Amino acid sequence: MSFSNSSNKIPVKNIYYMLCYVWHRLDEKDEVNIAREDEKDIYNLLARILMSRLKLLIKRGFYKEYASIQENTPTIKGRIKFPESLNELTFKQAKMYCEFDELSHDVLHNQIIKTTLYELMRHQLVNEKTLGDIKKIYPYFQEIQMIRLTKRIFHQVRVHRTNQQYGFLIDICKFLFDSLLMRKDKDSLERITDFNQNTPEMAYLFEGFIRNFYKKELSNSKVGSEHIYWQASGDNLSYLPRMITDTSIETNGKKIIIDTKFYQTTLSSNLTSEKIISENLYQVFAYVSNFKSPNLEKATGILLYPKVDQELNLSYIILGHPMKIFTVDLSQKWQDIHNRLLEIVA
Repeated sequence: MSFSNSSNKIPVKNIYYMLCYVWHRLDEKDEVNIAREDEKDIYNLLARILMSRLKLLIKRGFYKEYASIQENTPTIKGRIKFPESLNELTFKQAKMYCEFDELSHDVLHNQIIKTTLYELMRHQLVNEKTLGDIKKIYPYFQEIQMIRLTKRIFHQVRVHRTNQQYGFLIDICKFLFDSLLMRKDKDSLERITDFNQNTPEMAYLFEGFIRNFYKKELSNSKVGSEHIYWQASGDNLSYLPRMITDTSIETNGKKIIIDTKFYQTTLSSNLTSEKIISENLYQVFAYVSNFKSPNLEKATGILLYPKVDQELNLSYIILGHPMKIFTVDLSQKWQDIHNRLLEIVA
């Protein structure tokens, strides 16, 4: 996976669908109605979806967990904290410090959502309608603490059967934090207004989308990223660079290795001709030429780019290894994108 500025305009609807594949939220992909006014930017679309899902959450009730509470109370419950009680002489007031567990909705899941809402209300890119919806929902979180959002905090959230409705909400909050909320300076604001054109996040999104698309749509195949080892001997092999594929597919006795690139131009140019970007081709060839399996045919290497200025359907045999270069037009209708990606690995 690589990144460079891409000039091809991708509809917000398609970016949302790609996110749903990356998040494993295909039910939400089909359930959400994306209106024309949502086509302005992905952030207000996701904020609107967040508001819609939070309204349902509020009706059901917030998720609760047991939390340890320490309280100076006239009613003995849980474990008495004798040192604290003696230090404060609380027994003279007919009270004791007690520690006990109590169900509380002031938990990490809700804290992340509240903090995201607070940051959205302060952000310049949130439109007036979305801001009004946030202000209506925010008071429901008054008993929940604010926290400092970090990349690490999102990995601490545990989603399971009893709180599964939070999975999609946390995904949206994390995306908004990663791509919008943690950037507040003027230059960053100018950069992120065109998320789909010129941000590294789009390159990572494209890579994750391609991998998860094939995981979902090629249900009888083995799909994932993998580490390929050099077919080499000699001195300390640990000095050789690691080879980790973007997407590897095993299907019907075939091996396909896809490397995604997100570039402003698909081909490199000189005064007389256009060429495939050499380092991209070298990288994929290194993957397929070092891949060995007694049960599979020779690996096919695919370079996959979003279409920018021209469509590519190139096929070569290099030292006995099939090599292909394709583009996919992310600006077209979603069904056409779906069909194109299946055609590429057929």
